[in-house]
Amino acid sequence: MQSDSSGEHGGLPLRSSAGSRDEPELEEAFDRIVDEGRDRLGRPLLPLVATGLLGGVDVAVGVLAYLVVEHQTGQPLLASAAFTIGFIALLLARSELFTENFLVPVTALAAGVGTWPRLLRLWLVTLAANLAGGFVMAGMIVVALPDLRGTAAANGLHYAELGISWRSLLLAVLAGAVITLMTRMQHATDNMGVQIVAAVAMSFLLVGAQLFHSILDSIVMFAGLLGGEARYSWGDWALALAWSSLGNILGGIGLVTSIRLLRVSHRVEEAHHEAREKAGDQAT
Repeated sequence: MQSDSSGEHGGLPLRSSAGSRDEPELEEAFDRIVDEGRDRLGRPLLPLVATGLLGGVDVAVGVLAYLVVEHQTGQPLLASAAFTIGFIALLLARSELFTENFLVPVTALAAGVGTWPRLLRLWLVTLAANLAGGFVMAGMIVVALPDLRGTAAANGLHYAELGISWRSLLLAVLAGAVITLMTRMQHATDNMGVQIVAAVAMSFLLVGAQLFHSILDSIVMFAGLLGGEARYSWGDWALALAWSSLGNILGGIGLVTSIRLLRVSHRVEEAHHEAREKAGDQAT
């Protein structure tokens, strides 16, 4: 069967043709994401470290709220609602989590903006800075509020006991998908109120369902370990971090980002072509 550059199946195109603007809202969101991804991939080291440290601090504030409410009420879902403070802080303070750096920079990379070394640098620095900021906050929480040590240790034990299994991997995949979907929802609008709704809803789901999230769970485990009441080890934490990070990447990129890119594949192709032309012009 003959087909054009967009491909056809049964007389219908498989994707939008180059230059098409059939879904302007999606395409405008794509352009915003690419622009932001370019900025993230090109961010100097010091601002990148600072943004990551603040991301860890912001999530730790949510962990503090969670621990206080669960300790006082014994209600995990109520505590999960309190935790959303951390993600509201992330949004309003413009700090970043490791798991928020899937959709935006990967989309920019697919559009021909940035390089794989830049992406790996962004991931590694943000992950390390998130953990450092969360570690410091966890230490302060258990020293300033010693009554929370037992609650922190009990919550950390849950993540330590997940181990290496299909269940724990899928919990991590779901966590990566939830956070990446939150990122996409927030980039679909300029309305701050709507962005806050996405932050609250998705962070509540993340904690309420006890999904396996590399940064959040590390901070909880840090609090248990630093408080001296944990029935798990630093080795258990390292294993949980590695396994949850893998699952988060699979969920964020494989389950959400890649499918979103298929939705605007014509724009990806156009942007990639434009980036190549620009690079060629600069070379000459």
